[in-house]
Amino acid sequence: MTIQSEELLRLTLEAVEDKKAMNVVALDLRGISLISDYFIICHGNSDTQVQAIATEVRKVAQGAGAVIRGIEGMDAARWVLMDLGDVVVHIFHRDEREYYNIERLWSDAKVVEPV
Repeated sequence: MTIQSEELLRLTLEAVEDKKAMNVVALDLRGISLISDYFIICHGNSDTQVQAIATEVRKVAQGAGAVIRGIEGMDAARWVLMDLGDVVVHIFHRDEREYYNIERLWSDAKVVEPV
């Protein structure tokens, strides 16, 4: 069984919000990039919170049957990148999010409104 990208997006958004991620933005990349259908970008205020958000995303995604293709940055917890296939999650430490400002790089993407 494979999970649809919209359902994975919804579950992932719930997971990051459960761990009190800050400034959560979901971008619709369909028709813009072949990388994935959606990006989720958020941040935590501490290394511990960044790791907690990533751990919750991994737990929820695996529970839904999604294949986690890769996770980078868990040890340093400054920018955790999670490749869930159709959904890529960027979990920043607050300072790094301001520095990299990746939302600007994907400004052509439509922001997904919460449902």
